Amino acid sequence: MSPSLTARRSARPALVVLVAALLCAPAAEAAPGALDRAHTAGRVTKSGQYSWPGVYFEGRFRGTSVGVTVNDAASYYDVQIDGRTVATLAKPGRITYWARGLSNAEHRVRLVKRSESPWSAGEFGGFTGAVLARPAARTRQIEFIGDSLTAGYGNLSTTRDCSANGGVDQNTNADLSFGALTARALNADYQINAFSGRGMVRNYNGGEPGTSYRTYYDRALLNIDGDVWQNPGTWRPQLVVVGLGTNDFSTALRPGEQWPTTESLVAAYKSAYHEFLDKLRARYGSTTMIVVSVPEASGTFADAVRQVAQERADSRVRHWNYADPALDRLGCDWHFSQHDHRLISGLLNDYIAKLGPVW
Repeated sequence: MSPSLTARRSARPALVVLVAALLCAPAAEAAPGALDRAHTAGRVTKSGQYSWPGVYFEGRFRGTSVGVTVNDAASYYDVQIDGRTVATLAKPGRITYWARGLSNAEHRVRLVKRSESPWSAGEFGGFTGAVLARPAARTRQIEFIGDSLTAGYGNLSTTRDCSANGGVDQNTNADLSFGALTARALNADYQINAFSGRGMVRNYNGGEPGTSYRTYYDRALLNIDGDVWQNPGTWRPQLVVVGLGTNDFSTALRPGEQWPTTESLVAAYKSAYHEFLDKLRARYGSTTMIVVSVPEASGTFADAVRQVAQERADSRVRHWNYADPALDRLGCDWHFSQHDHRLISGLLNDYIAKLGPVW
């Protein structure tokens, strides 16, 4: 269901949703401490760089205007004031976007990365103006781990063929993915650590053999081999939702792949899944609730995930099958649409409510 990384790179350049230059001034170099007055829960380096989709920065300011500095020629962003999107920046490069004409009062500002760019890092340069102390972190934290279905790939499109309506990047908004919607409904901070086309052991259509999602999971900057995100000690999610396997099983094995049969692929997948869950358990402790999820009602993929959950014998590893006949998959390339992400978020909120103590 997910395209290879090569296909993602070759996506048709998107139309500019908002001509950033009309409201932007040349950006100054990021001031020391640019992150000191911005809240983020994402995988962001000390210098303000990041790669994963859905990374967001939140701030507070007083007055009629605020500047938002970003350096990224590969990604799409939304700028939000008091919860309302006031601009979409399409691959803006190095700019400071200014939101002006606001009421002379205290406001909230938020910059969120909508699209994926695993081959390129963006950089946040801070908020400019009468910026106040950064907002407090939320006490609830959720980590979403997955592929294009988790990233919100093509979720703004109303047609499965996006070649005529701006391409995948323009039609992707991780801020409207089921993970982001669920987290906001629960007033939780979140990470969307999703990478299109990647599987637990096998990528879409067997592409880029020798790598998998697990190759990249520990990184802050996906484009730097061996990079490791340095958790500042503030990221301790009480809930982790894992959705990996669509790319492992959605395409037939090809001659020359390392798994000669579907049975051997399933065995490798389950073994790697257990190792990955061991890593999460060691990293986040015994109290974190881990949900292994699958969007297929039945079949090889669904059976393998269910078996992994059963074999764990861990009351805080749960299995969630969210297949639903109401899913239309009208997003780009048969991915979840906005309708689908809202539906899945509702299903996930209902599921979380029945898990027992999470927070």
